[in-house]
Amino acid sequence: MKIERRLTLLGVLLVVVSTVMATQYATTKVSFSYSVVHPSEADIRFVGSDNSSNDGLRVLRINGANGTNALITVELGNWAANENKTYTAAFAIVNEEGFAVNLTHVTVTNTSGENDYMQIWLHGNGSLKASDDPTAVFVYNNGSNYYTSSSTAWILARGDGNVGTMLTNASDNATKIFTAWDEAAGIHVQYTQNLSGPTDDAYQANGADTDHSVDNASDFVWVQISINVPPVATGGAHGGTIEFNFQASTHYGEV
Repeated sequence: MKIERRLTLLGVLLVVVSTVMATQYATTKVSFSYSVVHPSEADIRFVGSDNSSNDGLRVLRINGANGTNALITVELGNWAANENKTYTAAFAIVNEEGFAVNLTHVTVTNTSGENDYMQIWLHGNGSLKASDDPTAVFVYNNGSNYYTSSSTAWILARGDGNVGTMLTNASDNATKIFTAWDEAAGIHVQYTQNLSGPTDDAYQANGADTDHSVDNASDFVWVQISINVPPVATGGAHGGTIEFNFQASTHYGEV
């Protein structure tokens, strides 16, 4: 009888241990879904405006169709030493998320040429030079980044999820700026030529203009790019990548 009791006890113990082990190492499957779309139709999207002096087409252009082959490029022209060119509205960045988004900083990486001789601003009035626009934020100067991942250069108000419009006032549909497709020479980009005026300017949320909160500010900002070639400059191609970094201003997620 004693032997049988011991065997019974051991059998119960094995069952209990097996149950605990199964609980500790249980797995749960979670599915995910996202799409790679055209850069002019994404949640953070890019809209053209100025034409490049190189070929008369948009500075902003996108090579490739929807999907993984879409590539954003900016064509800044061909310049000689001691020349300057400024595109006050090289392109706009538009937020279509349902909440405000912080544009934290901009980084530039050269892949050809010793210097890029480039300056980048974020500003509200696309028809003005940044030097004449009180809303302008200087973010990059020929190798120097003026903002970092722990800072915020511009706050984009919540978007309306409509990839065909930009909003000067996120709470007022009357301020919609419509964006059309420019298919000239196959550059495949949405664009607008609405640059100035009370319903065309971009207002940063909680910026210098304190009248605009995340609810009634603009869901877009203009990007100005200037090329300042010094009298003595390295010849040949100058190229690389411009990276815009975003972070959601809500605990619901990060962009």
